[in-house]
Amino acid sequence: MKSLYRLFFLLVCLACGQTGNSSSENTQTVQPETFLATKTPREAQHGLELPYAYDDKHIIEHMGYTLSYNESLRIPNWVAWELLSSELYGDFDRAQKFTPDPDWKGRQAYDNDYSGSGWDRGHMAPSGDMKWSSQTMKECFYLTNVCPQHHNLNSGVWNDLEKQTRKEARYYGTVWICCGPVIDRGLGHIGRNKVCIPDGFFKALLARKKDGNYTAVGFYFPNEAGDRGLAHYAMSIDDLEKLTGMDFFATLDYAVQEKIEKTYDLWDWRIKK
Repeated sequence: MKSLYRLFFLLVCLACGQTGNSSSENTQTVQPETFLATKTPREAQHGLELPYAYDDKHIIEHMGYTLSYNESLRIPNWVAWELLSSELYGDFDRAQKFTPDPDWKGRQAYDNDYSGSGWDRGHMAPSGDMKWSSQTMKECFYLTNVCPQHHNLNSGVWNDLEKQTRKEARYYGTVWICCGPVIDRGLGHIGRNKVCIPDGFFKALLARKKDGNYTAVGFYFPNEAGDRGLAHYAMSIDDLEKLTGMDFFATLDYAVQEKIEKTYDLWDWRIKK
């Protein structure tokens, strides 16, 4: 595990019967503030990537990332991870095979659901962030970390943001990331397991600047072809929270949240307007 926080989070999930549990009768909502109060501020910061969402019931903790899985839709609700600059210099090769998640015992997507569908297997936590361990690279290719994604988006501006985020991790030392699908009506389903095609995707980024202050920015990408720059898709965290119904970076001091979430500065992320 990357931190004591993550270990603590896993123990809480196991105690609640959440990790890999497909029965709604035995699951409970994880509420971060109920256990973060026992952590020191330094330890708590390792959980900044985790959102507060009232309906989260199915949490899976992997070595490199944490996710909430939506068994009905066969895609994640969100995927969150802490990207350290030291992790960017790993040399483990990209995995070649997408596989079901062995830690999820309920219904999930399978690789053949995507075959011939015309939709990419779009990573939420990307392989480029998981090169620091053979285990993290393997887990990155679990289908619980994947959504049907338009090829132009997957290989285009979504990929551009992943690369830019790695640059910012080198600069800031750490970037906290949460991303996932946005479902309105959905764009249909693929495969025998009826994997939901999202309307779009969100990503929330947080970093601590050299002066000790935090900076954050949100993004929303429609699940379609597009060639506009990253600035076109950027928004404040407040606006992203309204769009997704989630509460990002909720373990930060409330006054800090108020300051950094109502606006954003693309210059902090080296993104051209």
